[in-house]
Amino acid sequence: MSRELDPVIHQTTRLRLMAVICHLEEGDSIDFTALKKELALTDGNLGAQLTKLEEAKYLKIKKGFVGRRPRTQVQATPRGRAAFAGHCEALRQIIDESS
Repeated sequence: MSRELDPVIHQTTRLRLMAVICHLEEGDSIDFTALKKELALTDGNLGAQLTKLEEAKYLKIKKGFVGRRPRTQVQATPRGRAAFAGHCEALRQIIDESS
């Protein structure tokens, strides 16, 4: 069975985001600031890409405060994990077919 590339995940920054987030243990989350640092993104770029992934229901974003400081936590949903796994499988198939 041939899998299709996921157009939401396929964009380079979103692919990198999903790779980082999906490598966390299921149920774990990562802080916005840590993601920004890990991927060397601006606040605006990271925010825009997270919004796209959240709209696709691939991510769950929780905003809150620690003391007076805002804190945004990002977590992959089961749907997002499945989509990422399927996208990776489609990439592997493309690579294997070209070898």
